[in-house]
Amino acid sequence: MRKVVVLAEAVEDIEKARDFYDAQEPGIGDYCADSLVADIESLGLYHGIHSRHFGFYRRLADRFPFGIYYRETAEETQVLAVLDLRRTEQAQGARPLSFPTQR
Repeated sequence: MRKVVVLAEAVEDIEKARDFYDAQEPGIGDYCADSLVADIESLGLYHGIHSRHFGFYRRLADRFPFGIYYRETAEETQVLAVLDLRRTEQAQGARPLSFPTQR
């Protein structure tokens, strides 16, 4: 199984998703975050098979409308962002185009 590293920006995205859904109904935020983490963990087995968007791989989340953006290095899979696909780039602060540079 391949090593999957979640960068700080992606962790913040998951926390924002949790907060958003908890504001809708208490408890849904935790379910959303747990679902997104499970989707990210699956990249350990199913990395590199997803379509590319903005130059990065994008895995669509199974239960919520999020895209998990990641890249492959020789040693690991790096999750760069977890973005709500219903929101515009302006509402997200242009996150899809502002990923950290390659290590």
